[in-house]
Amino acid sequence: MVYEYVLAGVLVSLLSSVFFVFINTTYGDKKDEDISNVSATGVFLTPEIEKSTDVVIVGAGVAGAALAYTLGKEGRRVHVIERDLSEPDRIVGELLQPGGYLKLIELGLEDCANDSIDAQKVFGYALYKNGNDTKLSYPLETYSSEIAGRSFHNGRFIQRMRERATALPNVKLEQGTVTTLLEEKGTIQGVMYKNKAGEEMRTYAPLTIVCDGCFSNLRRSISSPNIENPSCFVGLILENCELPHANHGHVILGDPSPILFYPISSTEVRCLVDVPGTKVPSVANGEMAQYLKTVVAPQVPHQLLKAFLAAVDKGIIRTMQNKSMPAAPQPTPGAILLGDAFNMRHPLTGGGMTVALSDIVLLRDLLRPLSDFNDAPALCDYLESFYTLRKPVSSTINTLAGALYKVFCTSLDPARQEMREACFDYLSLGGVCSNGPISLLSGLNPRPLSLFLHFFAVAVYGVGRLMIPFPTPKRLWLGARLILSASGIIFPIIKAEGVRQMFFPATMLAYYRVPPVRTKIETSTKRNEELEFYSFEFKLDGA
Repeated sequence: MVYEYVLAGVLVSLLSSVFFVFINTTYGDKKDEDISNVSATGVFLTPEIEKSTDVVIVGAGVAGAALAYTLGKEGRRVHVIERDLSEPDRIVGELLQPGGYLKLIELGLEDCANDSIDAQKVFGYALYKNGNDTKLSYPLETYSSEIAGRSFHNGRFIQRMRERATALPNVKLEQGTVTTLLEEKGTIQGVMYKNKAGEEMRTYAPLTIVCDGCFSNLRRSISSPNIENPSCFVGLILENCELPHANHGHVILGDPSPILFYPISSTEVRCLVDVPGTKVPSVANGEMAQYLKTVVAPQVPHQLLKAFLAAVDKGIIRTMQNKSMPAAPQPTPGAILLGDAFNMRHPLTGGGMTVALSDIVLLRDLLRPLSDFNDAPALCDYLESFYTLRKPVSSTINTLAGALYKVFCTSLDPARQEMREACFDYLSLGGVCSNGPISLLSGLNPRPLSLFLHFFAVAVYGVGRLMIPFPTPKRLWLGARLILSASGIIFPIIKAEGVRQMFFPATMLAYYRVPPVRTKIETSTKRNEELEFYSFEFKLDGA
């Protein structure tokens, strides 16, 4: 009898222990899960965390599509959310400089800018002023015959990259509008968006990359932008005409500002007319057509005039506000900006895609050693080096674009007009005087110091012209004003880019940072689960 009671007691104890362990494991895990789903505001988040996603990318334009393919090819699980998956129709983002094409090759996307989209090779520029012209070719002698600039329809280029990205099984491309970055305790956890059906959804990942373009509604959450609107572009397509210099972009130093022509297919030439300021004549009431015919047409090369007027009469005239925005990052755990959402420059030099693709190559290389992105603060500290390492390329192209635009515009200031004349004549000299600036513009030689020296070489050349045949007090005074004017153009741009970051990047603390090393300190077993504690160490290069 006693034996039966003892046996029953043992069985009850065993069953109670099993039941207790089951309840503790189930509800304990549930409690932990519930706590992890509480937002910073105290509201419980819906338990739809996509633990299978490494990176959320907002936007699938040039930067977003290229980044999705790049990270997908690296084995990352990528979720891309794009507002509109139909083919974009834009009047900018149509000229890729040779430096950008080299980055496209590094990413394995060069076939997106070939004959399949009727892309055209570009070998340089032709510069026009007051009926005179000079041809400036890219210094491509040391490269293979395939290396050149590329011009194309922007939408076709983007669609090809989207196709390449979605061909990867670990890349998900979804149409939706991102409304909010999901933040908890200062860390971005993912995004809230409305899908194509209008349903409000959430997607989570340890890293969110925002590259939703120049009109980004998310950048202010993780940046402190200072956006300028220097001018507007008025876009036309000229059909069935030949450029005076085949396979070259054409820049007319017009009045009041530059006019651009470049091929975008085998039968089409893009014309972009720059209009200073934020307002343009109305297209709807015919003011724009009148402006193009009376102000712009007399400055168009005669070989293109007939096609230009036909394009105006056709009435398909597009306008777009040009923007300039130096990068102003605020390192935020779990998120990073890229593309035009992060950094913009005047599109005169066609450098935007080169900067974006260069940033993607750099970011890919930085992320490559990391097996996962789950420690957001450590990843944020590590990626501070991205902002430093990108500076030589981005600051050179940004500064050149802003400076050239100001030099190429007409001005009532005689010193500025002299600078404009000197710039055209300097570039017309050939040799190092043309190869140097063109290699900077093309992204083949992104060296800020070289840009600085060439810019002031133009100013000194302009002063020298004024001293011929002999200096006079008036000419000396104009020469001094020319130097001051040149300084007034370039120094504010350099200041916005960051003098130290631009010219002395190696002095920035993040420059030599290496990937975080994960070291297991303690391992214990509890409820059949291994609990691991990690520390992250950042070492200086060579330490």
